[in-house]
Amino acid sequence: MLVTFSSVGFGYGDNLIFEGAAFAVNEGERVGLVGDNGAGKTTLIKLMLGQLLADSGEVIKKNGVRIGYLEQNGGYESGNTVYAEMRAVFGEEISAVERLSALNAELANCEYGGKEYKVLSAKIEALEKFVASRDGYNVDVKIKTVLNGMGFENFYDRVIDTMSGGEKTRLRLARLLLESPDLLVLDEPTNHLDVKTLYWLEDYLSAFKGAVFVVSHDRYFLDRTVTKIIEIENKRLSAYSGNYSKYKILKSERYERALKEYEKQQEEIKKLQTYVDKNIVRATTAKSAQSRVKQLERMDVLEKPYLPPKPPRFDFTYTQQPAKEVLTINNLNLEIGGKSLIVGGQLQILRGEKVAILGENGAGKSTLLRAIVAGGNPAIMLGRYAKLAYYDQEMANLNGDNTVQAELWERHVSYSLTEVRSSLARCGLSAEDVDKKVSSLSGGERAKLALCVFENAHGNVLILDEPTNHLDLPARESLEEALKNFDGTVLFVSHDRYFITAVAERVVEIEDAALKTYDGGYEGYKVRKAEAAESERLKEEAERRKEAQAEREKSYRSKKDRAAEAQQRAELKAVEAEISALETREEELNSKLSDPEVMGDYKKLNQTVAELDEMRRRLEELYERYGQLID
Repeated sequence: MLVTFSSVGFGYGDNLIFEGAAFAVNEGERVGLVGDNGAGKTTLIKLMLGQLLADSGEVIKKNGVRIGYLEQNGGYESGNTVYAEMRAVFGEEISAVERLSALNAELANCEYGGKEYKVLSAKIEALEKFVASRDGYNVDVKIKTVLNGMGFENFYDRVIDTMSGGEKTRLRLARLLLESPDLLVLDEPTNHLDVKTLYWLEDYLSAFKGAVFVVSHDRYFLDRTVTKIIEIENKRLSAYSGNYSKYKILKSERYERALKEYEKQQEEIKKLQTYVDKNIVRATTAKSAQSRVKQLERMDVLEKPYLPPKPPRFDFTYTQQPAKEVLTINNLNLEIGGKSLIVGGQLQILRGEKVAILGENGAGKSTLLRAIVAGGNPAIMLGRYAKLAYYDQEMANLNGDNTVQAELWERHVSYSLTEVRSSLARCGLSAEDVDKKVSSLSGGERAKLALCVFENAHGNVLILDEPTNHLDLPARESLEEALKNFDGTVLFVSHDRYFITAVAERVVEIEDAALKTYDGGYEGYKVRKAEAAESERLKEEAERRKEAQAEREKSYRSKKDRAAEAQQRAELKAVEAEISALETREEELNSKLSDPEVMGDYKKLNQTVAELDEMRRRLEELYERYGQLID
């Protein structure tokens, strides 16, 4: 076990956050932590990290456990470039590889078998084992894999201090992945990731060797990455095996089971108490009544199962239908800071359609929505009677100096106080919240206020930019349901794939500076994208096969050529040897011709002359062949 909570309780002053928290995170485990905003999820993480101390119970950590923590909006200050900062993770490995290279150079200049040679060889062997154990030769491969997957393929030389807050948080996550701790603690890791990066991260975490403990409102992410859910509710922790979808089923079943047991016990208590009340004063039945009193006293009375408060309820309405063609975009060109986002964009949205806008970070999704809302662009035409309501993810339209109540009332002065408060209450803001300054609200409270303002605009065309940011899971599900039931037009940007799947009937992706439309909702979009990816994969595979075949043919010819060259070298060597031998023999025969004994013996003389003629003929052949071989 890496971390164990044993009956942990914690509170801020008189405000109890949770009590009796008991769970463990084991090696390699995947755990998701869920709960309403303000339930204590971040507090629990701080207890796990040792940044807070428990009021009761104990938090036990394995000796030497390495924990990597990604804060929700974690800062990252550095004057380094992106790539240099990531290489700093592998300082020991890089230093070892450099040292190994230097030692090998020293070894090359040593006398083989000498004392210095043996010492250097031992050092090299130890370093090679270290580098191999750390996979040190693949440092740059690891860095590029993570940076490219996290969307930094074009940012290697970017100085970190010049990046946006979201980019810094994303880079912090990339560094944590490269550090590969024993336990990776992630607080809302999906907030700054586009859909493509989300899929990459999920796949990467599936192969991650350490344990993962994640706080997330992204249900799709939880479904794909965790195998256990821990829920904080009503100041208590409950554990459920399985992913988020399984947790929802198990929680419902657990509640129904507990409610039946509670109701059954309450009926039994009522029956016993009724008997006691009727019979305790009668002499004939007092003894049996006393027996039932003792039975009641011994009974372990069950608590009524906790029923969480109702989530916000959103209701989008309008007074006038727009024309059939709500929005037409024709030959739209959008750019920001000199960068072209959309070139020649084409799109038409009809009344009642629900359309999601997708694209990588920086593709221009929010810029497109703002251009539609701002008006004035001749390439963007709204249909007659189209009334826009706009939800801005930055919530910049809220006045921080206003109270919550004033923020809505100033926009709708004809509303009564009751109407204002009822509307705020339906959107999840309590009676205690209405007198708070907007600037003092939490992210979730501000989001609910912004949605309340948005709802009361009564637009027949709803335009939403990342509406699920800061919302807890019940609020997200409530918003989904309201938008599904809305019979007007919805155009939205979101990275919440669960939300997109629930609401969108059509997907428009900004890709390669074009607006590409996919019918069939998010599932249809995924199928089409998968088909395109498969087609591209097959095309690349065919190209690789073609290149491999060409390489094989080249390799085959090369082998044949090398064999011919080897044969030629062997023949040349043989010819040279034979020439040398024959020339030596020729000298011997020429000497014999000067010998009186040979000259006086006609038979020996003829044999010597004949051999000499044959040898000269053979030498002529060899000289000619030698010239061919060296040509």
